[in-house]
Amino acid sequence: MKTVTIDPITRLEGHGKISIFLNDQGNVDNAYLQIPELRGFERFSEGRRAEDMPQITSRICGVCPVAHHFASTKTLDDAFNVEPPSTAKKLRELMYMGYIMYDHILHFYYLGGPDFVVGPDAPAPKRNILGVIEKAGVEIGKKVIKHRAYGQKITSILGGKATHPVCGLPGGISKGLDKEEVNNIKHMVKSSIDFAEFSLKLFDDIVLENKDYVDLIKSDPYQLDTYNMGLVDDNNKVNFYDGKIRVTDQKAKEYIKFDVKDYFKIIEERVEEWSYMKFPYLKDLGWKGLTDGKESGIYRVGPLGRLNAADGMATPKAEKEYKRMFETLGGKPVNSTLAFHWARLIELLYATERAEELINDPEITSKKIRNPVGEPDEGFGVVEAARGTLIHHYKLTKKGLIEKANLIVATTNNAGAITMSVRDAAKGVITNGKINDGILNKVEMAFRAYDPCFACATHTLPGGMQLQIDIYNNRKEKIKTFNQG
Repeated sequence: MKTVTIDPITRLEGHGKISIFLNDQGNVDNAYLQIPELRGFERFSEGRRAEDMPQITSRICGVCPVAHHFASTKTLDDAFNVEPPSTAKKLRELMYMGYIMYDHILHFYYLGGPDFVVGPDAPAPKRNILGVIEKAGVEIGKKVIKHRAYGQKITSILGGKATHPVCGLPGGISKGLDKEEVNNIKHMVKSSIDFAEFSLKLFDDIVLENKDYVDLIKSDPYQLDTYNMGLVDDNNKVNFYDGKIRVTDQKAKEYIKFDVKDYFKIIEERVEEWSYMKFPYLKDLGWKGLTDGKESGIYRVGPLGRLNAADGMATPKAEKEYKRMFETLGGKPVNSTLAFHWARLIELLYATERAEELINDPEITSKKIRNPVGEPDEGFGVVEAARGTLIHHYKLTKKGLIEKANLIVATTNNAGAITMSVRDAAKGVITNGKINDGILNKVEMAFRAYDPCFACATHTLPGGMQLQIDIYNNRKEKIKTFNQG
């Protein structure tokens, strides 16, 4: 048996490798996505002051700090028994739209998009933002950079910092908006709506008008028939900041809808010895291994998971694009992993439209932005990170210190699906031992579509992490093993 290793895998947040095992005929027996890094944020949060958690958890990742910041802040609202004022909620959500804008632009143009804009078989040095600019043109490159910066400027104005915000407080937010800032954000949002529509048109022209790309999206190696999960509002429309968690089945029918406080009744977490990532699954269905279908508890989150789990988008332009995607790809649910890219651009349009609604709300400049907190207890919080459903859960002491913390991160929710997608893509594109850079890139495209953040996703379960060290001599013979649990 021959092993092919892709190490490191590229254009993602964090670190990982793919091990592909070929049989004697040169076909794929199995493939594994392995995450070799461990962060341990849950464990070293214990004993810290609860109000420090929005700052601590935002340092988990430099790409999705806003998601962790507000998941943590919402958890503290619950833990301190306080309901933020309406204006505070709107300011938080407005800032969150800025985050979604810059994050989705980052992934489509810098990380995932080069596989389509430049081409999956293009030379590796060309499959990046520079290759995109070379093919699409310098003026388009300027638009990309400008509008990603707009998203960061919105988060900076509201959050105090563009990358690691400092505004979230239990019961509210630390800073409001003045008229000059409102006008500045209005200008950026209006331009960003046009850019989101432009991006969807670019996707049409480059991807949907290319039969080879459409065939690749629809091809069997990139199909996965799982449950889907995402936050929805009262009308079952996609919502990034608030709502209930909805799960739909393989026929797009509602399986369950629940409040974040009940997550531990619905979701179970599993560990595998070959990865530091946990593998969540739907508890009632149980763990059936890395397999899809109605009997398997594995589900997907993120742009495609959200659109599959919802009944539509809450803004008019995004709703039109939502319907067009499902009509084009054969109805709900869409199971193609590569359709995550299209769903991501629809969400980009929604985020810009929702930001426009919020910045034009007369209440957005109100000075009532925080309510007093109550006694510390236990708290639950959820948001939709760019990569999917993000859950924080803290148990506080009477002194307001963290006694226990649990995080189920978006990429962790997708762990089983990502692993299966990599395996299935490898089996589909590698035959008779034929391997080249373009083929291996098509394997990587399977995980890249999820926009995974493995830096966020890896943290230990309570009770310690199993560690095994094998020592070999110069003849490659194992002479000693150390185990630590």
